[in-house]
Amino acid sequence: MNPSLQKHICKNCGNEFVGFYCNQCGEKVILPEDRSFRTFLNSILLAVTLADSRFIKTIWLMIKRPGELSKEFAEGRRIKYLRPLSVFFVLNLVYFLFPVIQLFNASLRTQINSFHGSLAVQTVATKMTKLGYHDVASFGIVYDQKTAGLAKMLVIVFAVIVSLPLNLIYRSGNRYFTDHVGLSVELVCFNLLINALFLTLIVNVFGLGKQLDETVLTAIFITTNFYFLIRSGRIFYNEKIISLIIKSVVMIAILKISLEIYRAILFYVTINVM
Repeated sequence: MNPSLQKHICKNCGNEFVGFYCNQCGEKVILPEDRSFRTFLNSILLAVTLADSRFIKTIWLMIKRPGELSKEFAEGRRIKYLRPLSVFFVLNLVYFLFPVIQLFNASLRTQINSFHGSLAVQTVATKMTKLGYHDVASFGIVYDQKTAGLAKMLVIVFAVIVSLPLNLIYRSGNRYFTDHVGLSVELVCFNLLINALFLTLIVNVFGLGKQLDETVLTAIFITTNFYFLIRSGRIFYNEKIISLIIKSVVMIAILKISLEIYRAILFYVTINVM
C-alpha cells in the first residue's frame, strides 16, 4: 500500500489522518528514512545555508542602513531577514565564548570610580568581610572574572534601558513601545558587532592593544553610535535633519548614562552572586 495513503494517529494531538502530515496540528509522520545519517546531514546543510545567508544579509543591513531592519519588522516585512533578537543571541554567543573587547563590562576599579563609587566601596568592604578577604587586589581578581561572564549574559538589560528614552524622545512618531525595543536591540547588536567583535579583530591584526585606552574606546563608542543614531533616526523615525541631529546628540549622552546604569546593575548582581 502506498505510504501516503495510510492512516496514522498523530503523536502530538491524537488526530487520525491520511498522509504524512496531520491535518489538525501539522505534525509530520517520522519515517525510517527520516532517521538516516544522510537525512541528518541534509538537514544540517540546509539549516546552515539558509541561516548563514540570512545572517550575513541581516548584519550587513545593520551596518549599511541602521534602523532598516527594525523598520522592516515593525511594518510586518519579516521574511528576508533574521529577527533582531535572533541576531543578538548569535552575536552575544560569540561575545560570550571568545575573548573580545569588554564593551559592556566594567572592572572593580572602574565600578569604584563610577557615579555610585562611595556605595560600591561600602558594598565591597561588606562582601570582603563576609567572604574572608583581606586584600582588595585578590578580591578584585575574583570579582573581575565573575562579572565578565555575567556582563555577557545581562547585555539585553542594556537594550531595555535604552528603549525607555527612545520611547520618550521619539514619542511623536508612529511607533509603539515594542518598536523602540526592537531598535534598541538592533543598537546593541551593532555595538557587539562593530565595537566588540570587529574592533577586537582590528586590534589583534594590527597590534593596536597599547593604543586602545579608555579615552580612545570612548571616542570610538561615541562616533559609531552617533552614526547609528543619525542613520536610524532618519530611516526608522523619519526625522528631519535639524531635530535628528539634536535628538542624536541627546541620545549619545543618554547612551552613556544608560551604560553607567547598566554597569551599576551589573555590579550589584555580581556582588550578590559571589
